[in-house]
Amino acid sequence: MSFVRGTSLQGFLELVRELGADPEPLLALSHIPIGAVGDQDDFVDYRSVITVLEAAATVTGTPDFGRQLALRQGLDILGPVGIAARTAASVAAAFAAIDQYMSVYSPALSATIDPQPTARHARFDWRLDVPRPIAHRQAAELALGVSLRVFRLLTGPDFTPAVVHFRHEPLTTADSYTEYFGCPVRFAMPDTGFRFPRAVLAQPLAADGAVHDVVRDYLNTIAVPADSQTAEPVRLLIRRMLPTGGLTLDLVAQQLALHPRTLQRQLEVQDTSFAALVDEVRREEADRYLRTTDMPLGQLAGLLGYSEQSVLSRSSRRWFGTSASAHRRATAKIKSRSPPRRPATRIRRSSASRPRHRECAWPTGRPRR
Repeated sequence: MSFVRGTSLQGFLELVRELGADPEPLLALSHIPIGAVGDQDDFVDYRSVITVLEAAATVTGTPDFGRQLALRQGLDILGPVGIAARTAASVAAAFAAIDQYMSVYSPALSATIDPQPTARHARFDWRLDVPRPIAHRQAAELALGVSLRVFRLLTGPDFTPAVVHFRHEPLTTADSYTEYFGCPVRFAMPDTGFRFPRAVLAQPLAADGAVHDVVRDYLNTIAVPADSQTAEPVRLLIRRMLPTGGLTLDLVAQQLALHPRTLQRQLEVQDTSFAALVDEVRREEADRYLRTTDMPLGQLAGLLGYSEQSVLSRSSRRWFGTSASAHRRATAKIKSRSPPRRPATRIRRSSASRPRHRECAWPTGRPRR
């Protein structure tokens, strides 16, 4: 199972309703909680997203559903990855950041730029990186529609690809595709993506180096290193998958392209286990939320992947020697006894000085230190 953030369905509910259908049965049949739709902090199975997009197109009689949904999405669906792109120094740097950190949005997806230095046109490729992918025509058209909007956001509204490629056959008339993308569209091609003038990559952006550096620092703490064989990528995946309620060793192993027994052996070499890492991450997350939020305990239990609040209560006594409520009260008393901070006038920090995460607004995927 490969996951994608809930923002992949941003605008889905509204579009389906505008087209005269009820989105809730479609989501239920695809096993997608309605609360996850559009939620940056929630993950859903990408195959379920593919299924619900195809179902919505059929039920509403809208063969261009994916393209229509793309008009309601943009760079913001990528969360902190989008911030890294928007604050980069150039278009090339923006897409390099998207490529590097795409796994934060979804390990199932790949979006890459090939500058093709000897050619007139650079190449943008979108790919679904899952074993035995199911038919995903609506998802592919949604992806290229959003990609076009991202290019126009970064480079200006006049950006137009030279040509667009789809692996599948056309779902509507060829003219409708040409009108949408503003260029020729070819079907039954070996790739999904488009070609565009290579000079676009050198176009400078209104960069914000300080914010860009901070966001990349943050992304480095939650992005899964592709070539790492340590326990850290397992911890990062656990942290990201806990709220889904479907966290298992098999799922984490699949995301790391390892056999579950191989992953178990690697963790044993490092004197730990999958169960131990899950417990450690849950403890860290519980402590962070209890210290820094007033979140109801039932909601916190769900974020930790527990089916019942009573399980959180038992775990809290094991972790902290007391109940979750008592731990929250105790940490609040400690903070209230702390001497007040002396007001200070801050000088702008250099990029080498890392501001606290709370000074920037992006969805959390890891405790703020």
